[in-house]
This record gives sequence, structure tokens and C-alpha cells, in this order.
Amino acid sequence: MGIISLETTNRLYWLGRYSERVYTTILLFSRGYDTMIDGPQSDYATFCKKLDIPDIYTCCDDFSTDYCFNKDNPDSIYANLVRAYDNAILLRQDIGSDTLSYIQLAIYEMNKAKSSDAPLIELQKVLDNIMAFWGMAEDNIGNEQIRNILKIGKRIERIDLFSRFKRPEADISREVNRLTARLVRTSIPYRKENIDHLNDLINHFPINYAKIIEEVDTVLEE
Repeated sequence: MGIISLETTNRLYWLGRYSERVYTTILLFSRGYDTMIDGPQSDYATFCKKLDIPDIYTCCDDFSTDYCFNKDNPDSIYANLVRAYDNAILLRQDIGSDTLSYIQLAIYEMNKAKSSDAPLIELQKVLDNIMAFWGMAEDNIGNEQIRNILKIGKRIERIDLFSRFKRPEADISREVNRLTARLVRTSIPYRKENIDHLNDLINHFPINYAKIIEEVDTVLEE
């Protein structure tokens, strides 16, 4: 199977995280879009607070445009997609050109959404390409270790975001179980006591979302 360098491991992990961040934040943004546009000014501020990003926006319209499409805003969906792409390009030999192509297509659809009169429709196409990326990764990447590292990044990001938005306890539990199973199948260094603590947290109700965010961020060894 070969040894995967620390640099490649890091890039695979962050490709997994950024891809998932784009996917889930588009879903969260789309589901709250009508409320943020038609509702009180504070709705988008609440969204920012949950993500722990600065509220730099002047109004709901400014938030909807800037948060989605401003590549110079480090917290934007677009900026996170570019980070995924930058990692994917450097991992071409590891993940394959066909897998990479779906991140490239997601960039293309994001640019279309930026100039569209119906951006949510184009953002759905970004989601479709991220899902196709994961499907191609599963089917096209022969190295199980590479797939595992990608999915560890994906699961950690999903647990973090699901907890921030207080998704149902069953959703959090499912993702923690998936992360646990993936960690024991890879050589990536992790802190067993942290993953044990995460599993304890999902078995005590109500779930302590803040503690889960804290624990999942420290599962992997630096």
C-alpha cells in the first residue's frame, strides 16, 4: 500500500474537510435563505455566530452575496471551495484526474451561481458535483488509506458543523460512530482518549454540543 507522506496526509485531510464544509454550509445557507432574506436583520448574524465567524456584513443582501461568493472573504463558501481545489490539484496523482474533475466542475458552477438571477439553483449543482466527487473517490481511488484519510476529514468537519447547528442527536451519533470506525482502520495518529470521550458524549442525553465541538477538534494528533 506504500507510505503516505505527512504532507500528503495533511492535504488529503483538508481536502476532505473543505469539501464537506462547502457541501454542508451550502445546505445550511439554502435552508435558511428565505428566513435570512425576509426575516429580521439578526438572522444572518445568528448564522455567523453558530459558525464562529465574524459578522462583517451590512445587511442580509450583503451577507447572501459576500458569504457565498466573495473569494477574498476567507470565511466564504467560495474561499473554502478554492481551498479544496488547491489541495485536490496537488493530489492529482493520489486521487486521480477523474476525481479531481468534480471539484473543478464545482468551481465552474460556483462562478455561474455568482452571476445568476437564481443562485440557489446553481448552488444545487455545486452540491451535486461535491457528491459526485465523493462517489468518484470511493470508486476510483484504489488506496484504502487515502480514502480513509479523506473521509476522516469529512467526518470531523461534519461533526463540527452538525454540532454548531444543533442537528438531531441521532445525526451526531451516526457521524461519531463513522469517524470512530474510520480511525481504527488507518495509521493516521489520533488521541484515543478524545475519541472515547466523544463516544461517551453521544451516549448521554441531552448531547453537550459545545463539548463535542471542543473534543472533535482535538481528535487527531498534531
